[in-house]
Amino acid sequence: MSNAEDHAGTRRDFLYYATAGTGAVAVGAAVWPLVNQMNPSADVLALSSIRVDVSGIAEGTQLTVKWLGKPVFIRLRTEKEIEEARAVNVSDLPDQNAENANIAANAPATDENRALDETGEWLVMMGVCTHLGCVPLGNAGDFDGWFCPCHGSHYDTAGRIRKGPAPRNLPVPVAEFVDASTIKLG
Repeated sequence: MSNAEDHAGTRRDFLYYATAGTGAVAVGAAVWPLVNQMNPSADVLALSSIRVDVSGIAEGTQLTVKWLGKPVFIRLRTEKEIEEARAVNVSDLPDQNAENANIAANAPATDENRALDETGEWLVMMGVCTHLGCVPLGNAGDFDGWFCPCHGSHYDTAGRIRKGPAPRNLPVPVAEFVDASTIKLG
């Protein structure tokens, strides 16, 4: 084998690598806009957290706000509603997880783990049935909480599934009080 043949092989290898590298850059340049367009738009990112004034909510009523395109129930519960929710044995629930984004994922579904504040007066949760996504009605159902008219799921006064086809409790989103009358979602 001569020195010239060795040199030709090296040149050929270089051309293969250069062509492959150019092709990879061209494919990346063509694919990046397609991938980037799947990122959330600026208006969606701006709505990723909202502040809600809850000073006008009367005891025993709820406010429904739209956040990230979904309804969120914010309820100021009565003492009776809190007592009913706290009297439930967690082992009797179909979903024994709190479904609360503010605490550990495997926390039990006690009323204390679902309420927003220490007293248990404030309950914040997504207003979407976990069965097929309908919006449950408040102050309804067999457990004085929420009732989903689409397929008959019943939730108690803590938003926990008690009866019907829904597999999980109504989820509690990331939420916190920023002052005495404002809740921040997200």
